[in-house]
Amino acid sequence: MERVNEVLVALRRIIRATDLYSKHLAKNTGLTAPQMLLLQTLRNQSEVTVGVLAKEMSLSQATVTTILDRLEKKILVTRERSTSDRRKVFVHLTDSALTILKDAPLPLQDQLTRQFNDLQDWEQLMIISSLSRIAQMMDAQHIDAAPVLDVGMLDRQSSTEEDKGTQLL
Repeated sequence: MERVNEVLVALRRIIRATDLYSKHLAKNTGLTAPQMLLLQTLRNQSEVTVGVLAKEMSLSQATVTTILDRLEKKILVTRERSTSDRRKVFVHLTDSALTILKDAPLPLQDQLTRQFNDLQDWEQLMIISSLSRIAQMMDAQHIDAAPVLDVGMLDRQSSTEEDKGTQLL
């Protein structure tokens, strides 16, 4: 039973670290981790459609649209319909978004990515295998998840907005 407790403690620490980071991010930027990831993804693209953005982030187009709605209300992004193909909508960062990105803390997954990439191949594969097995043991292998460390729904409002009681949908 001791080993199971060690696994549960490690999982709880991961969840807690993610939660603390999410609160820190919301306090410093007023944004959720998925909102910040979307802004960072946009910063790395010159001109991008909602569909391409969703694919880049490994999220559904509906989820990205909901996140964009919230960012647009904060005047951090603008959407512009293509003049040549009215079905395409391009997303652009505003100057306010660029300022937030410049001052924002590094994403939690950046630290993990750097350290993970420093591991030997066999260590990386062992971690992937172990985490995949744990997900399966928790019957979570079919849950849709994006490569972003955050707790809760990806298209939720930030805790800062929740504190104010703002309804953004």
